[in-house]
Amino acid sequence: MKRVGFLCFVLLAFLICFPIGSQAQLKAGDPVIIGVPTYLGSIEGGESLKAVQMAADEINAKGGITIKGAKHLIKIEASEIRDGAPGVPVPEALLGIEKIILDKKVHAIVVGPFRSEALLATMDLLAKYKVPMLGTIAMTPVSEAKIIENPEKYKYVFRTCLTARYFVNLLTGVMTQLNKEFGFKKAYLMNQDVLWARGTVAGLKTWYEKSGWEVTGGDEYPTGASDFSSGLMKAKAKEAQLLFTCFDMSQSGILVKQYKSMKVPALMAGFISPMAGEVGWKTFDGQIGGVLNAIFELGNIPSDKHPPAKAFYDAYKKKYKDPLQSGHGPAPAYESVYVLKEAIERAGTIEPDALVAAIKQTDRQGVMGRVKFDKGNQVVYGTDLSKEAVAVMFQWSEAGERRIVYPSALAEKKIWAPEWVLKPGK
Repeated sequence: MKRVGFLCFVLLAFLICFPIGSQAQLKAGDPVIIGVPTYLGSIEGGESLKAVQMAADEINAKGGITIKGAKHLIKIEASEIRDGAPGVPVPEALLGIEKIILDKKVHAIVVGPFRSEALLATMDLLAKYKVPMLGTIAMTPVSEAKIIENPEKYKYVFRTCLTARYFVNLLTGVMTQLNKEFGFKKAYLMNQDVLWARGTVAGLKTWYEKSGWEVTGGDEYPTGASDFSSGLMKAKAKEAQLLFTCFDMSQSGILVKQYKSMKVPALMAGFISPMAGEVGWKTFDGQIGGVLNAIFELGNIPSDKHPPAKAFYDAYKKKYKDPLQSGHGPAPAYESVYVLKEAIERAGTIEPDALVAAIKQTDRQGVMGRVKFDKGNQVVYGTDLSKEAVAVMFQWSEAGERRIVYPSALAEKKIWAPEWVLKPGK
């Protein structure tokens, strides 16, 4: 009898430590609970949550998710994990994710960690609790390698956003165009000292070396840095024609202002988070004409050439009375909710292993283009909307308009080089 009591105690302790959560079947009227733990204080995190809620509202307005003939509404549970804030250690972010899993009994997670370092640490946590996650911000390709190496353990981790390796593909396409149009071949690199940005720069440098470009120098800046003048002076002194920038922190807006005030004669191109949205023109007092900036996922900028992207952008603006400011996150966050809905309905259950298998079968035309996962559970990005999801590069006009300039299938105008940019032979 004592042995039976002891075994019951062990079983109870196991269930407390490793709750079955999402493995249980829903009862009539129970909601499908989607967790959104991320850095909500960032532009990308805050707007991604709004995009998730918008998708949930749309689905709920039509009755919710159908599981074996029964309708279930979606319930969103958000959590601030601050993983992108200066000085916040990864373990603190992990505690926030574990808390939302245990306290809110989420059936799946979307958006997830902001910082790549936190994503990699979260993978073991998701494996422990068997909670599927569709990540939409953290960009390191290392997660894909881990999934390919150990697919059974890490099968719960998916990603719908652009990654650093696909960002490099976007950039090299633009660089090839700049070389062809203007003869540019000298670049100076400036990036934030975080995993995704370092990975992007490493990939880009390798491409430059193989493509006949000269990298005249480079600088890395810790998150929270607010003075970039030293690097800009070096870029100017070394007569760089292209200034590549790679930052997601809010302070990177200072870089743009210093670049303009110091009259650095290089064309700025890359990603500056505060400059991605249409409000960037006002934020920078109209001093960014000619600057090129990436939009990591179509839909975060509208395009008349892809109606689903424009419909999403316009619906967000109408619902929240404000345009999207993020170049990264909201569009794949919105798309992820629909991916989950379709996968749950295919599986006929929220049981995690069955749900994961159904997510892997995803093949839909959506806001970003075609959404389909590769063997590393990553949505494939390219330049053909019928085959892949798509990222774009836009350029600010002197009139304060964002015009897509790459890829060619979506381009609204050609890249132009302002007269103050240093040209070969001048």
